Amino acid sequence: MGIGRPVTKRVGEKGGKTGNFARKPAPCPFCKTKTVIDYKDVSSLGQFISPRGKINPRRRTKACARHQRCLAQAIKRARFLALLPYAPDHIMNIGGLDSRR
Repeated sequence: MGIGRPVTKRVGEKGGKTGNFARKPAPCPFCKTKTVIDYKDVSSLGQFISPRGKINPRRRTKACARHQRCLAQAIKRARFLALLPYAPDHIMNIGGLDSRR
């Protein structure tokens, strides 16, 4: 038994600890501050739209399921009323909505 190969760590292990620890999810920004999602507040809705003009997913917005549905509905209403653009070309032209590339 003492003449075998040396014991090595497995590929997924860090510091000899197992990966059973689950991180607590971040709280919803809308639940935390008790803010109301409004389709007329274009500046706050613009934070939740990607540079390509898409609605960001829950894992990126950190919103709970209830507020993500309200957020998507508000963005769609603002787009319909021409408060927010549909196409990414318009986002780049107006220079707003976090116009990073």
